[in-house]
Amino acid sequence: MGVDTPLVLLINPWIDDFAAYDFWARPIGLLTIAGILRVHGYRVSIVDCLDRFHPELPHTRKSGEFGKGHYIKRRIPKPEKLHDVPRHYCRYGIPESLLRKTISHSPKPYVVLVTSSMTYWYPGAIALIEVVREMLPEVPVVLGGIYVSLCYEHALQHAGADEVIPGESEATVVHLIDGLTGFTGGNWVPTDDLDAYPYPAFDLQHAIPYVPVLTGRGCPFRCTYCASGFLNPELKRRSPGHVVEEIAYWHDKHSVLDFVFYDDALLIDAEQHVIPILEGVLTRGLEVRFHTPNALHIRPLSREVARLLFRAGFHTIRLGLETSFFDGRHTMDSKVGPDEFEQAVDHLKGAGFNGQALGAYLLFGLPGQDLARLEVSINMVKACGIKPILAQYSPIPHTELWPAAVRSSRYDLEADPIFHNNSIFPCQKGPFSWEKVGYFKRLVEG
Repeated sequence: MGVDTPLVLLINPWIDDFAAYDFWARPIGLLTIAGILRVHGYRVSIVDCLDRFHPELPHTRKSGEFGKGHYIKRRIPKPEKLHDVPRHYCRYGIPESLLRKTISHSPKPYVVLVTSSMTYWYPGAIALIEVVREMLPEVPVVLGGIYVSLCYEHALQHAGADEVIPGESEATVVHLIDGLTGFTGGNWVPTDDLDAYPYPAFDLQHAIPYVPVLTGRGCPFRCTYCASGFLNPELKRRSPGHVVEEIAYWHDKHSVLDFVFYDDALLIDAEQHVIPILEGVLTRGLEVRFHTPNALHIRPLSREVARLLFRAGFHTIRLGLETSFFDGRHTMDSKVGPDEFEQAVDHLKGAGFNGQALGAYLLFGLPGQDLARLEVSINMVKACGIKPILAQYSPIPHTELWPAAVRSSRYDLEADPIFHNNSIFPCQKGPFSWEKVGYFKRLVEG
């Protein structure tokens, strides 16, 4: 690959929010596209504005349990539209001076590709694009990611990018960049075969504290509060052997110990999917640690699956309970029924897991939510000997619950994604109070 080969600069933007923490968060979509572009023949470089391991940052920000940790941050003015929120607003990630230094000391790219995550984090992406525009005024900027996919019209009007690409964009991005650069590498053909994709380019980062693993895309359930079905309409999966090979690669070549499953449906069709993956890990003798910050479905968590999870080295298990009440639950989801949660916990504890490794998500802040029921759910989870974890609801466009969220919110959710922020409990009004929020947070910790 010569110096005349086009260089593509990929950037993961800052987070502007009331709170943010590296809870195993890596821009896996952006890094997957970086891997594809390399296979296609491009030179690629990456700037991760959320890089905790940048060599010019304080070392105290780098390490935490199982690779997690605090981002560096600085106070910035709170958006005027959120003036009523009694919290400080910060920009999380590397200082702007370090971003500018990195861009100025690097070769000029042909294209800049920016990703986006939460819809309400778009201010960080816009601020990043403004810096790129100033420093590289002639270089086209392409924006993709979750914010773009869920709030396409808003991104078109406000982001300031030359091109805005929604949806599963790997093939689209490659064709677009080919058109912008006039380059034809021709080594990668778009395919629905996820095994044909290169590994995400984690090796381009300053450090690899953990590796996210995506064994498939999509989910067969259509929970009313989740956008998975909109973002990935079909459930597509990699072969178990390909997943095991990737885990072995990062462990053997880069000494990675912690692996984080990003799947929305890891346990679905367990006999054909997760069981062969776990058996492959055990057969290879891989001594690694696994984590599931994305909730596992409860119904498929059999005694056999629980035993394999324990033997394979799972250290963090999160279950998607959402509520302990089942009357009328079909209006929210259909992924768990009565007694299935308690049975799953029994299987996990019988396999050897202790309560510290186990947690159950409970939705907090739903439109019209009965908070008395939330309190009962919290106490039920605690009675099972595991940790209740509040999953603060964020209203998401294109979900079935979105119209109810719009009706119940004290903000104009349709006017600005800044109001989707789960930290502000946007769908609570009437009896809502910040004191009540504090009460429930203390309840789960007590």
